[in-house]
Amino acid sequence: MTSAPLSKKRQMKSAARLYAVQALFQMEQSGQTVDKVQVEFEDHRFGAVLEDGTEMAEGNLTLFRSLLEMAVNEQARIDQLTDRALVVKWPIARIDPTLRALFRAAGAELLLDETPPRVVISEFVDVAKAFFPEGKEAKFVNAVLDHMAREQNPGAF
Repeated sequence: MTSAPLSKKRQMKSAARLYAVQALFQMEQSGQTVDKVQVEFEDHRFGAVLEDGTEMAEGNLTLFRSLLEMAVNEQARIDQLTDRALVVKWPIARIDPTLRALFRAAGAELLLDETPPRVVISEFVDVAKAFFPEGKEAKFVNAVLDHMAREQNPGAF
């Protein structure tokens, strides 16, 4: 087996994580249901070609759907996990909505317990860098997700 298919699989999983953060953000900002946002992303974003010729990445549908489902169904649990990783003065409700969506998607993947925590952290730090290329958010995300992962699965480290 060559590394090309594996690379394509990784790219699709990375895209699914990015799309999950965007979808969760959109749901919070617009009040749309998970079903409506999921269909929109799957029909109009995954692999879409934009007017300027830019091609959107194909995402791993299974991972995308799992992250959305877990993030919505376990939001209270994920938010509590996130709150315990944040400083007392900055509960999840006070942080940037993009970061909140990112923590919910990452928390969902940590709860799914199918991907090693270090991979989840690394992938979502990369997502943070995509949204905040100039900022310190990636380091913040790394610290919060590390705390969340250690609390969720102490034996994985």
